[in-house]
Amino acid sequence: MNYLEIANSPLMWVAAALAVGLVLFQAFLFARKSYSTGLRIGLKDTQMKAAIRSSFIASLGPSIVILSGLLALLVTVGGPMAWMRLSYIGSVMFELMAAAIGTEAVGVKMNIDPMTTTAFANAIWTMITGSIGWIIFATLSASKMDKVQARFSKGDKGLIGIIAISAMLGSFGSLVSGHILAMNANTLAAVTGALVMVGLSTVADKKNIQWLKEWGLAIALFAGVIAAVLGGGLGPK
Repeated sequence: MNYLEIANSPLMWVAAALAVGLVLFQAFLFARKSYSTGLRIGLKDTQMKAAIRSSFIASLGPSIVILSGLLALLVTVGGPMAWMRLSYIGSVMFELMAAAIGTEAVGVKMNIDPMTTTAFANAIWTMITGSIGWIIFATLSASKMDKVQARFSKGDKGLIGIIAISAMLGSFGSLVSGHILAMNANTLAAVTGALVMVGLSTVADKKNIQWLKEWGLAIALFAGVIAAVLGGGLGPK
């Protein structure tokens, strides 16, 4: 049997739909709870709707990146698994790497050798078990983060904000540093996106342009993508 018959079978679609349905239900619960809590602590309805609109707009750019990753992944592991994995993890680089490791363990080089049902099953198991540690760690540690935060900040609300901002800068800095040092199209994308974002933020703050604040991230992301495409022949491969 061709492995794609299994990968795109109705049973796989049902299994993937159940998992994605859980994610959507969880997102609905979080959104409803956040909205009701915001109103309870004194935020106005207009403020809540503005936050929802800004969040939606900011998610457009990353969502298109995920869509492109979905197209790359589905030709290897089929539609259902690609849909489910990127709905949960969202990192096509991890998924492709994990799938390649899984297939190579049984002697099949992904996108070079013909895929077999055994290699496909191994790829799926590698993708799932390779990321389950994140889920376990988050489950066991999430409830303790308040205590960790309180211990580090010693009750200083200003310091809590500094810690949160520093953690975000460290995380994104770690992700982008490799691309900056690569000196290729990725570097051009990162630098272009950063410059565009700084410029848009400056103009939006000085002119108090609300829509520009909301669309700034999406515009910067697309600017980086366009720069990478136009400069794709630059630097080492």
